[in-house]
Amino acid sequence: MLGIGKRKLLLLSGLFQEELANGHYNPYPSFSFTGSLRPVYPLSPKRTVPAHISRPDYSEDGNPKSERKFIGRNNIKILDKKEQEGMRKACRIGREVLDVVAREVRPGVTTDYLDEVTHNASIERNSYPSPLNYVHFPKSVCTSVNEVICHGIPDQRVLLDGDIINIDVTVYHGGFHGDLNETYYVGTKASADPDIVRLVETTRECLDQGIQLVKPGMLFRDIGGVIEKHAKSRGCGVVKTYCGHGINQLFHTAPNVPHYAKNKAVGIAKPGMCFTIEPMITLGTYKDKTWPDDWTSVTQDGSKTAQFEHTLLVTETGVEVLTARLSDSPGGPIPIPDTKHDD
Repeated sequence: MLGIGKRKLLLLSGLFQEELANGHYNPYPSFSFTGSLRPVYPLSPKRTVPAHISRPDYSEDGNPKSERKFIGRNNIKILDKKEQEGMRKACRIGREVLDVVAREVRPGVTTDYLDEVTHNASIERNSYPSPLNYVHFPKSVCTSVNEVICHGIPDQRVLLDGDIINIDVTVYHGGFHGDLNETYYVGTKASADPDIVRLVETTRECLDQGIQLVKPGMLFRDIGGVIEKHAKSRGCGVVKTYCGHGINQLFHTAPNVPHYAKNKAVGIAKPGMCFTIEPMITLGTYKDKTWPDDWTSVTQDGSKTAQFEHTLLVTETGVEVLTARLSDSPGGPIPIPDTKHDD
């Protein structure tokens, strides 16, 4: 039987009924959550990866040793033609996996189910789901709902009509990581809400405008200015804590790619460099707060937030979007409602 103190806390968390009915619970009942979202535990057991699948160095102990060798260095790797092909293949697989998962997004499914789909789709393509055990992250995909900026841990929460969810997929295949994410409307209520549509479509456009800058000679610090200008023109904020990153044989490496203006990012784009742009845009404050799980990052005011990400390759003449959408990819842009009214 629960003690009186815990019973009260669970009642306050809104999960007491669920605790009694099916064993689900909020592991942090005394935490001051910023919005309505709550973790719904227990987490499912860690998913296994068949022995024949190549895996990154952190798969067993959670320590990305190869990455730590490069911390504090600003040397940006230039991939040769063979390495570029390796990145293309990993990114194509990443796109396939994200599309498989996105087709399962609907009211009534849990984020844990989406994790299972991600894991299985990766394994079926002889790929390791890169988030799994990366610095001890417990799942194979990040699922960030509503006020979650990034790094949401899939759990037993059921998606509701009116939610938005970001699904961040990375696969490790042939020694390379392919990283991408998109935000999706759940059901019909979210896509009918003018503010939510403004947020999601503005974020999508922020990524597109950032990509348009990319070519040899571009300063990595310039991307943030374009993104912040567009976000602010739509009344949205830009998260500053998290940024895009270099990616190749390493999941995260140089360069850092901030999404806000007047940043101090180091580096100039050159052909053969691979990196991500992944703006996180909010309806309210840009400031973040982290849940006690040490992963889930949320807006401090509980406002909704969206994100989109592509992995990019700098070419001799411009940029190749390695994780580009396919003709049948689910989701995609919808019109932003005109909320202006004549007097």
